Amino acid sequence: MRKACLLPRKGLFLCKITSKTIHKQINMTLEHKKNIFAELGKFLSQFSENESIKKENVLHNDLFFNDFLDLIELSQSHNGWYTPEQVYFAIRSWAEALTKENLNQWLSKYNLENVGGKTVGLVLAGNIPLVGFHDFLSVLISGHKVLVKTSSNDQHLLPFLAKYIMAVEPKMAEYIIFTEGKLENFDAVIATGSNNTARYFEYYFKDKPSIIRKNRNSVAVLDGTESKEDFIQLGEDIFRYFGLGCRNVSKLFVPKDYKFEAFFEGIFEYQDVIHYEKYANNYDYNKAVFLMSNFKLLDNGFLTIKEDTSYSSPISSVFYEFYQNTEELKKRLITDNEQIQCIVSKGIIENSIPFGKTQKPELWDYADNVDTIAFLSSI
Repeated sequence: MRKACLLPRKGLFLCKITSKTIHKQINMTLEHKKNIFAELGKFLSQFSENESIKKENVLHNDLFFNDFLDLIELSQSHNGWYTPEQVYFAIRSWAEALTKENLNQWLSKYNLENVGGKTVGLVLAGNIPLVGFHDFLSVLISGHKVLVKTSSNDQHLLPFLAKYIMAVEPKMAEYIIFTEGKLENFDAVIATGSNNTARYFEYYFKDKPSIIRKNRNSVAVLDGTESKEDFIQLGEDIFRYFGLGCRNVSKLFVPKDYKFEAFFEGIFEYQDVIHYEKYANNYDYNKAVFLMSNFKLLDNGFLTIKEDTSYSSPISSVFYEFYQNTEELKKRLITDNEQIQCIVSKGIIENSIPFGKTQKPELWDYADNVDTIAFLSSI
């Protein structure tokens, strides 16, 4: 397949598919690839909502630092949900994840010596900034080539980071392709979408090894002993990225006759979320729909909570459900496992995540609990 290399400012390039290209195999050791992504982590570590500081020991800052600042500030014009605060948070999270220590710990249990050489298609979501970066990283670190179809909602951040990676190691240009058309000439695929699009993916990719991700939501299990600080942290799990991520808590399980005063007091620190127009519009609309349907609501002016057995609540709303017996609840959560991404609690549920941590997964915390590296090792 022939490649056309786009030439943005300062000579950076990004290759897109235009016709059939034949890749030549370029071998890089796992250690070298770890170093490349650790350099990306160092680059990302310079950027912060409070103050971005250009460091002298970071590669290619002369080409990338100011351009990345500009891109961050422009992100909300590309996607109204991508406010600078949310984009900086995503960048900071990846900066903390992409250290040599974390990469070593993540990959230590795998034997990747004879893995690689395949082309893996990625169909990415765009609900939160850089949501597909883990799949992108996994494919490249395992030695495969990546063929990326970005979401229309997130077409700029990942390609920019790809350009940085290729500047650190030009050989990576032979491993990274972005396409705007349908995926072609690939050996396996990882596709993320809604339950409806997943059915299309399952049909379209039925002849290829695949990971197909569907809708999932996260839940919190409360027992009434939570402190104000616990609820402040839970608010982070609810409101980060405006609740758009599958790791955002959208459902509360609470004891019978639970009172929500302490919950509302704790999350009051997030009241400014209502000042974002897109969130406020969703709040007004969804609240009106609930009220017209005569649903009983609890409301604090920026979040509604509604008793509902569903896991997927609309933006600006959280569902809740009462439970009487912890053991029965545990069985319910196991039964509904395929609908749940994360469970948050103070240790009530085994292997649950502490409050405030849902949006800070480790490299080894796989979406849907599907081991991406193991999948990539098997193709």
